[in-house]
Amino acid sequence: MTWMRDTVLIDGRWQHCPAVTAVENPATGEIVGQAASATVADVDAAVRAARAAGVSWGRTTSEQRGEALLELTAALRTRRDELVAATVAEVGAPISMAEESHVDLAIEIIGSFAAIARDTPLSECVGNSVLLRRPAGVVACITPWNYPLYQLAAKVGAALAAGCTTVLKPAELTPISTYLFCDAVLETSLPAGVVNLVPGVGHLLGPALTEHPDVAVVSFTGSTAVGRQVGRTAGELIKRACLELGGKSASVILDDADLVAAVSATVDSAMLNSGQTCSAWTRMLVPRSRYDEAVQLATTLANSLVVGDPTDRGTDLGPVISLKQRLSILAAVNEAVARGATVAAGGPAPLPDLVGHFVRPTVLCGVERGDPVTREEIFGPVLVVEAYDDVEDAIALANGTDYGLAGAVWSGDVDRALEVAARLDTGQVDINGAQFNPLAPFGGWKLSGLGRELGTVGFEEFTEWTSVQR
Repeated sequence: MTWMRDTVLIDGRWQHCPAVTAVENPATGEIVGQAASATVADVDAAVRAARAAGVSWGRTTSEQRGEALLELTAALRTRRDELVAATVAEVGAPISMAEESHVDLAIEIIGSFAAIARDTPLSECVGNSVLLRRPAGVVACITPWNYPLYQLAAKVGAALAAGCTTVLKPAELTPISTYLFCDAVLETSLPAGVVNLVPGVGHLLGPALTEHPDVAVVSFTGSTAVGRQVGRTAGELIKRACLELGGKSASVILDDADLVAAVSATVDSAMLNSGQTCSAWTRMLVPRSRYDEAVQLATTLANSLVVGDPTDRGTDLGPVISLKQRLSILAAVNEAVARGATVAAGGPAPLPDLVGHFVRPTVLCGVERGDPVTREEIFGPVLVVEAYDDVEDAIALANGTDYGLAGAVWSGDVDRALEVAARLDTGQVDINGAQFNPLAPFGGWKLSGLGRELGTVGFEEFTEWTSVQR
């Protein structure tokens, strides 16, 4: 299946764009589609359309917004199979993961914002004041390549629930699912101009969006380096920036934990989406007395993972997104080894039977404290195992990076685990492998970003308040 598109979506109409870029399947190197390469003029037209549409959309009721989002949820469900196929093709995600973590979760998130829109009052009384919850305005939604549909749903769902209008700018490597999302939008009662799409080159369109005077909020997910640029521009122009950036999250295994369960879940997290998950637990912290046992368990588990064709339901890891990404991951591993790290599983050796951008699930041990591989995001299937001396040491190690996006604590005593979790400088912590909650706020401390996505807290990022005294 291929997806050949050469259009931008502006004011409810697909408009031809003369320039296009190819979309590569990272598992095979084959071209599976193309997308328009929009211009700065297209961005300006899309923002103007969004601003004009916001006059009426921003005055809709909670019920009207909720109903429109329910329509969008239904329209996406009818496209589920194609969305899954597109995700497998453009991201390289194994099909079972594409179904559950990419597509089904994205649809669930849109549905959750339908409920939030419907159930959140647009005004409330505090003393002699009426507080009016109002839409912030035009939102630029700039999404990454690793979870294109999920990130889109988190941003657009919240923005529409708040009464905002949007301009979407997907990653150049993975635009297909965003086109399919917009096809679904056009089937709903959402007014023209509420959702606009301008795919294309990030270094050209990103600044055009963030610097545009009629963009009120920039919601960006991507690298910390680009996030700094977005935040700097937003600060100069006094506009809101919601930034979901990098991570180097720790899974803290306490001495009374079920070691097998904890190590197994940590390996799975580190390898999720071929390690291309910003919230992945890429550091496993274990008591020094159980270090060798933990390394052996992680090694066995990593070696058992199947790397291969993402269309095969027996595959655990597909490719990473590009040759550039693969080389970056392997360079980080090789540099760690040169500094004294030991490869317990995986490593840089090629997979001769696979033609795409594949990387072996890798476990590193014997790493010196403070080594770059323990502090810097690799964004690939690489887990670092570190030993700690006591709980205070474990907390210090977990907090010893510039990031703070996610994490985990494992213990046979839930109250003890909660005490440790409360001292981790990070935005989200799972205890004993707790289930992901799409209604809980997601976002980071420190260099992991600003603001939150998902749930009512994510919804509030796109609202402004007017206080009326009477």
